[in-house]
Amino acid sequence: MRLRIVLPTAVLADTSVRKITAGGMHGSFTLLPHHVDFLAALVPGLLAYEPQEGGERFAALDGGLLVKYGSDVLIATHRAVVGADLGHLRHMVDTEFRALGQRERVARGVMARLEADFIRRFLDLGERRA
Repeated sequence: MRLRIVLPTAVLADTSVRKITAGGMHGSFTLLPHHVDFLAALVPGLLAYEPQEGGERFAALDGGLLVKYGSDVLIATHRAVVGADLGHLRHMVDTEFRALGQRERVARGVMARLEADFIRRFLDLGERRA
């Protein structure tokens, strides 16, 4: 199977795999090469996959969507990190997701101020017309 993990701005992984284990809305599941075509909403968690060359690799996903069509498996997610060592992967998740969370909080604060300013100006405009 060909596994591709795509983010909004990059392709995080593109590799041949023997099997994939992921967590969906209704529990975890494993995909093998001759599995039927499949679609699943993924929950935030750990995805495990076995590359053709052997070993096991992991991807920490912030939810997403998995589509298996023929021998292709596409995973689309907003945030993810990939690694072979779970300890290192945990550190990467803590670092990257925390930084993204902080940027999102700042962006939400800016949007709230913009919305409040828009409403205030709209109300001022209504008072001037009255």
